[in-house]
Amino acid sequence: MFFRRSKTPAPERISQDSIAQDPGDEPALPQRLSPRSPGEAIKPTAAPPPPEKPVRERSGLVGIISGALTFAVVIAIAAMIGITLFQRQVREPGPLNADKVVVIPPHSGTGEIAEALKREGVIDHTGLFEFAARFGGRPALRAGEYMFKAHASIADALDTVTTGRQVQHAITFPEGLTSEQIVTRLNDNDILSGEINEIPPEGSLLPDTYKFERGATRQQIVNLMRAKQREVLNQIWLRRSADVPVRTPAEMVTLASIVEKETGRADERPRVAGVFINRLNKRMKLQSDPTIVYGLVGGRGTLGRGILRSEIDRPTPYNTYAIEGLPPGPIANPGKAALEAVANPSRTKDLYFVADGSGGHAFADSLEGHQRNVARWRAVEKSRQAPPADSVDKVEPGPDPSVPGRASAFAPGTAPNTNAAFALDSGTPGTRAFDASEGTRLDPLKNRSYDLGSPKTVPALADPTPAPRGRR
Repeated sequence: MFFRRSKTPAPERISQDSIAQDPGDEPALPQRLSPRSPGEAIKPTAAPPPPEKPVRERSGLVGIISGALTFAVVIAIAAMIGITLFQRQVREPGPLNADKVVVIPPHSGTGEIAEALKREGVIDHTGLFEFAARFGGRPALRAGEYMFKAHASIADALDTVTTGRQVQHAITFPEGLTSEQIVTRLNDNDILSGEINEIPPEGSLLPDTYKFERGATRQQIVNLMRAKQREVLNQIWLRRSADVPVRTPAEMVTLASIVEKETGRADERPRVAGVFINRLNKRMKLQSDPTIVYGLVGGRGTLGRGILRSEIDRPTPYNTYAIEGLPPGPIANPGKAALEAVANPSRTKDLYFVADGSGGHAFADSLEGHQRNVARWRAVEKSRQAPPADSVDKVEPGPDPSVPGRASAFAPGTAPNTNAAFALDSGTPGTRAFDASEGTRLDPLKNRSYDLGSPKTVPALADPTPAPRGRR
């Protein structure tokens, strides 16, 4: 049971290090002591210590690379943390309490734009805005007029200024304005800049609503209106009716300008155009009152008073009471609807029309029917109140009794023997005529006092007056 120290070492306990050190020598093996008691016999033998790791020398290049990699990792982590914090600050809501329009002047640098936005209360930190603008990978900042939303962040402000979505302004030109009146409206607009080189030819502009950005010039709007007019005119000219007695697009514009000035109702334009087409085919004078006005004042467009009976017979190149056929050029800038009406007028036998008191006109294909319409219109006018003293279209005193009485085609006088919408003979002075081209309440196109389609609202008609001369 009891053993003594073994003199022969176990082969498996031979140290590999000893073999490596000296293969010819016997390795010094740990001696196992024979236990002296049963307790010692069951105790485990202590394991030998692990071999020491060999010391390897590291070259200088490897150390440098290892240090650089470690430094790069640290920098990358720090950069990620910084970018996260930067993005959070850039996207935080700004101090602006409500939507606001800010104008950034031309040639402004990044610092100047940042200062302007801070001054207007859009941002709080100019440095953060400049850093994001320069190193955020966005396009260059653009001058202009921008709308910034309430609580817009720095990122939102940068997106607004870099995308160039500026505030859109609009200017509207009603149909029937002359070129001089359109230029006046452009000059009155304080958002547009620059001067207009010259007043465009009459009828060369297309009335419409045009949008523009701050900084646009007045001449640019004029050029756009001319381009639109040419485009629309070419399209309409190609699909015109073959029965229309106009030989050139310019003649179509001239007739359309007269139709535009005669009626403001869209549903009446083709029928009014049909009346003038019929009169042209029959070689009848057009006898349109707006041509009288244009012959007297030109591009100003309105007399600002009533048409005198002496002016109706005064020869001018545009007065269609004195000349036959079309005037030498347009008297206004017609809209697309008027051009369409002339290109494809209503097929009718009407030769006359007069205001009906409801905002439109009564048409007739014979002189007798026209007389009845004139008498009804005269009764409507008689029942109306006298115009106020401060009205735009002033009452004119009666001319010399020897001059045959005639009144404006827009609004006849109130006296029983006053000429109605067409040229009526009268030897009585005191004709009251009104030029309603300004669109005042005296304009029959705006007056809807009577519904001539209902017998309950039609006033009693007086006996017809002597037959009028041929007109329209």
